[in-house]
Amino acid sequence: MSEEFLSHCRHIVGEPFVLVAAADMAPFLDDWRGRYTGKALAVLRPADTEQVAQLVKACAHWRIPLVPQGGRTGLVLGSVPDESGTAVVLSLSRMNRVRSIDAVNRTMTVDAGCILQHVQDAAALHDCLYPLSLASEGSCTVGGNLSTNAGGTAVLRYGNARELCLGLEVVTPQGEVWNGLRGLRKDNTGYDLRDLFIGAEGTLGVITAAVLKLHPLPKASATALVALATPRDALDLLTLAQDRCGACLTAFELMSDVCLDLVATHFPDLPKPFSRPHGQYVLLELSSCESGEHASGMLEQAVAVALDRGVARDAVVAMSAAQSRGLWDLREHISMAQAKAGKNIKHDISLPISRIARFIAATDAKLRDAFPGVVLVTFGHLGDGNLHYNVAPPAGVAHDEFLRNQEAVNRIVHDQVDSFGGSISAEHGIGALKRDELNRYKSPVELGMMRAIKAALDPLGIMNPGKVL
Repeated sequence: MSEEFLSHCRHIVGEPFVLVAAADMAPFLDDWRGRYTGKALAVLRPADTEQVAQLVKACAHWRIPLVPQGGRTGLVLGSVPDESGTAVVLSLSRMNRVRSIDAVNRTMTVDAGCILQHVQDAAALHDCLYPLSLASEGSCTVGGNLSTNAGGTAVLRYGNARELCLGLEVVTPQGEVWNGLRGLRKDNTGYDLRDLFIGAEGTLGVITAAVLKLHPLPKASATALVALATPRDALDLLTLAQDRCGACLTAFELMSDVCLDLVATHFPDLPKPFSRPHGQYVLLELSSCESGEHASGMLEQAVAVALDRGVARDAVVAMSAAQSRGLWDLREHISMAQAKAGKNIKHDISLPISRIARFIAATDAKLRDAFPGVVLVTFGHLGDGNLHYNVAPPAGVAHDEFLRNQEAVNRIVHDQVDSFGGSISAEHGIGALKRDELNRYKSPVELGMMRAIKAALDPLGIMNPGKVL
């Protein structure tokens, strides 16, 4: 049966784009973090939506599970197959066209395989901004961004991927094409099918194209790194910055002293803005459609007030684009510094912003009681309530040995998240990694509705099986 299926796939996309040799498939089977490798019957690489539709029809006919895949930068095993070897990987990497840009409507229509950075660059050529910004933007794709409802550093001002998408083109599990590529900001004509597929992680259909929302390209931005004592001070600074800067406040990133110590250790050439350590740091960025003077003036006034009120202990305001880039490098190298330091237990969580300081204090204490000497690496997008709350082993404890405690650590962290009214996944998704955790924290009513939607749209259960549900 599999040979007949594969022969049909070769007829659809051409023999070079049906990969079956182990060496050819290997790059498509590894988890981004290098901790898991799946198996596949084949890797299929369609060139356009029609080929995707034909391949999905073939999968439905032969009952072959399929795993949609973009840039493979996910962190929850959502875009890699399991170890059974029965599924095919459907890689959209060849579908990377910018189909059209409407600068007046401020929209861009792109293939799902477009790399995020290429989309940003194409928008900029038309004096527009596509504001989704992630550390992996040089390799992640629009389809993956939408399938996981990606967030990033500019959610505070512009929203996450869901809010930056006006329409979709989707191949259903039956191989039909739904063309919802409408660049409309208002369309109240029934159920919002678009939002069903955004964040569904490929379990309901294959996103093949999208209409993205563009914004005016800011004239200038201003950046500052502010040193504080506690997360509570960071919340006070956020309120102050929002009151004084309004919609110009684009990014508000929290980093603990542990984070910057890691960066300084593993990337010693990066800037060292302060002569002495502080408990917490916040990276603020303002963007203005007026002028650089407008942005820098607002930022300097806000920082001056924070220092005068004792909210902030010290601050560095970037005086050039190069200095701004240097401050952002500190934030963007945290994950890389963690990787160089060794393995850790990661959590991508969200909380009501007002409860974040209490959550950090209470959860830090519980973890330190349970695992004395544990190192807590806390950073994230404080402006939208998203923390990357990572737990590294105590000094002298082997990383692989500490990872055996992952279930116990997750239980403490996720129970705390639940008790504070938060979510166990803010921007990474559920995938296979958090599937069982979802069953623990979602109500039976929510899970029942999700399963009903899955059964209605994908009755054969071939779309990214084992993910989310």
